[in-house]
Amino acid sequence: MPREPEAFSEQVLRILKRLNPDGQADLAGPMDLLYNGRHLSLTNLYRMVCCDPERGVDIVDEFLDRMAEGDTIGSLSMPLELARPRIMPRIQPESIFDRLDRQQVAHIPFVNGTVIVFVIDMPRLTVSITTEQVLRWGITVEDLDLWSRENLHGYTPDLKVQLIEADDGGRAAVFSVQDGYDAARLLLGSLYERLAPELHGDFFVATPARDLFVALSASPDTFVDRLRKRATRDFRRLPYPITNDLFVVTRDGVAGTQAA
Repeated sequence: MPREPEAFSEQVLRILKRLNPDGQADLAGPMDLLYNGRHLSLTNLYRMVCCDPERGVDIVDEFLDRMAEGDTIGSLSMPLELARPRIMPRIQPESIFDRLDRQQVAHIPFVNGTVIVFVIDMPRLTVSITTEQVLRWGITVEDLDLWSRENLHGYTPDLKVQLIEADDGGRAAVFSVQDGYDAARLLLGSLYERLAPELHGDFFVATPARDLFVALSASPDTFVDRLRKRATRDFRRLPYPITNDLFVVTRDGVAGTQAA
């Protein structure tokens, strides 16, 4: 795949038209694809390909195939009793509303300039939950928040944590399941009880992208600064970026560090 963003977008458009000749597709701007009346940012796809350029065409094919499959599933009305055990949370930057209608996305505000959105977890893809779907089910976003956290807790009951100790005394704990919910594990109700003993009390968490979760001890400052800089690099480089700000986890819950 081309490395230059404009050429990359044009190549994606050609592949999409080959895979879906009956669909209406065109470029609406740099890294912005208009497909069947809705805008699709190509930034995450571009970053995915940059991380594994040798598989570029395969990554694009799979991405577009899942997009089409998601459109088909999203147009169906799934009964709540079937959807409820599959509802999962995701942390997203508020900037998603630069291209999405805030009123149409089921979400709740979070900290550090982020929101919690909700998806239905399917075998090959996830389908975003809209406010229209919430109204159809006769529930609230608070219900989604509760159920999604319960489902997240049971999603990987044998969740493994990798502990790392730095030479300067700093400690880090990493979740790396690569299932699309690593960053969302910041929302686990048992997070403090599980990691505080290893990290010597209250701790920070970096979630620069969807598939990254690094908890780190609150000291020494040199250790925190080093990991903060690494989180910023990952935020700028990886697909599905969230925030380069650290979260603070205490016994009372999760707080942000972003300046008001």
